[in-house]
Amino acid sequence: MSGARIEFDDVSVAFGERRALHGVSVALDQRRIGIIGSNGSGKSTFARMLNGLVAPSSGQVRVLGLDPAHQAKQLRRRVGFVFSNPDAQIIMPTVAEDVAFSLRGRELSLAEKRDRTAAALERFGLTEHADAPAHSLSGGQKQLLALCAVLFGDPDLVVADEPTALLDLANTRRIRRHLLDELSQQLVVATHDMRIAAQCDIVLRFENGGLHDQGEPAAVIHRYERDHA
Repeated sequence: MSGARIEFDDVSVAFGERRALHGVSVALDQRRIGIIGSNGSGKSTFARMLNGLVAPSSGQVRVLGLDPAHQAKQLRRRVGFVFSNPDAQIIMPTVAEDVAFSLRGRELSLAEKRDRTAAALERFGLTEHADAPAHSLSGGQKQLLALCAVLFGDPDLVVADEPTALLDLANTRRIRRHLLDELSQQLVVATHDMRIAAQCDIVLRFENGGLHDQGEPAAVIHRYERDHA
């Protein structure tokens, strides 16, 4: 394989009789990678393979030099995953505790953890909700909390699977700003929002479980919209 940060070599995934992906080969080094496609096209399966949530049925995957199928624990320390439904990843009782949980295992004093948590909450506009029950937040605030907690762990790669699917316009803009304007890490984002895809460095289009198209975002998006007009 080539040594790129993300590499798929003839990868297929089957769930029983259903083929979710088939024959996918791609090498990616770009900082912002957009994934588009119809519902059931395979884009979420592709995204979930990047931190070992889904294993290949055949073929080889390497992410940051690691094999997700056999080194998932090591990989998940380096890959942050943002789900479309934030309730799937909020695990602690309060907002501040959920963010601070990302620092577990770090050799930091309580004061350092408290200061870092406070700074992260301020960055995401969640300071006034620090002691609130996490699941009492609005949908947009929950997604901001989920993203805050993921980024607080300082991953090398951030994968977001339709992170704005359940959000209104204002919160969609906030999430888009955090992911595309402020994020320094490599990003892979699976999305139906073509405004997000258009701001990426490369776009991959999946259809019927295959990698149907890839390249410069505007061109790939144009062909996708033309085919679905």
